[in-house]
Amino acid sequence: MLRVLLFALAALVLPAQALELKPFSVSYTADWKQLPVGGSATRSLKAESDGRWTLDFEASMLVAGLSEQSTFRLDNDSFLPQTYRFKRSGLGKSKQVELDFDWTAKQVIGSDRGNQVRVPLNRGLQDKSTYQIVLQHDVAAGKKSMSYQVIDGDEVETYDFRVLGEEVVETKAGLIDAIKVERVRDPTQSNRKTVLWFAKDWDYLLVRLQQVEKDGKEYQIMLQEGTVGDREVKGRS
Repeated sequence: MLRVLLFALAALVLPAQALELKPFSVSYTADWKQLPVGGSATRSLKAESDGRWTLDFEASMLVAGLSEQSTFRLDNDSFLPQTYRFKRSGLGKSKQVELDFDWTAKQVIGSDRGNQVRVPLNRGLQDKSTYQIVLQHDVAAGKKSMSYQVIDGDEVETYDFRVLGEEVVETKAGLIDAIKVERVRDPTQSNRKTVLWFAKDWDYLLVRLQQVEKDGKEYQIMLQEGTVGDREVKGRS
């Protein structure tokens, strides 16, 4: 159940006019309607001395938890993944993924749950974390529909999204004007639903996620507090 946090918790800061990233630190609350316990998650972005960026994600719920880390570089208008690490333990089956993006050899090499991964690497391919950066940048740029190639195991999948409109989200940090975005899926293949809200006035920070699984279970993730650069996120009262 915690894996739903992984696919959409992307608290990145991307201005509409340029590919400029700012360090950030954000925390979220997570609620599962069918369970009496809640969870929490944190996301952070920091610049490294060698020009890379590191995106960290941690989530926990009672005896379960997961961690995810991506490193990437910016090259003009492109986000280039460098490494991807994922680990889940506790509820359900444990899972560990390690991927390295070799842009010289044009290959992704690594392992997924012990199985070897070797996939051709083309410009535009993202991991399960970095695609979220591109999504937020495209939303900030005013795009209404988006499509990304994302490596999943030893396969490359297409993730499609569309903008639904604007909406005010009530968070613990106050009322925030947001852009509402939906993951587009083929209804004949999946009845899962994912909706995300990105803050217009806070560099398109993710402030809310709603996920409905194919078995009908529903999860909601909401902004608790955060900082973007040196600014504390505050909505209207």
